[in-house]
Amino acid sequence: MIEHLRLISQATAKDRQALVIVDRAGWHMTKAIRCFSNVTLLPLPPYSPELNPVEQLWQQIKQRFLSNTTFQNYDDIIERSCQAWNEILSEDGFIKNLCSREWSFLV
Repeated sequence: MIEHLRLISQATAKDRQALVIVDRAGWHMTKAIRCFSNVTLLPLPPYSPELNPVEQLWQQIKQRFLSNTTFQNYDDIIERSCQAWNEILSEDGFIKNLCSREWSFLV
């Protein structure tokens, strides 16, 4: 997480602030990652998976590709998950439409 935030910090223009929205996972809430003056973490409210775009994406992958499936081994899980991800990526605009909320854009 620190490496990810470091890259965001480096990519943020001077005199600008990056806002990173995070869920309340332990590694998102630790003070150890609050070490970049130009990166602000904004935690989502507790128990609000509908606000977390990754949760929306994960739900679609599980429902469409991985549910009611028996895997042969770990490699099979990885292979089918990669296939699901690639299928999702091939659908033009799917992630944007799934994760966008009209009210979330500043006008």
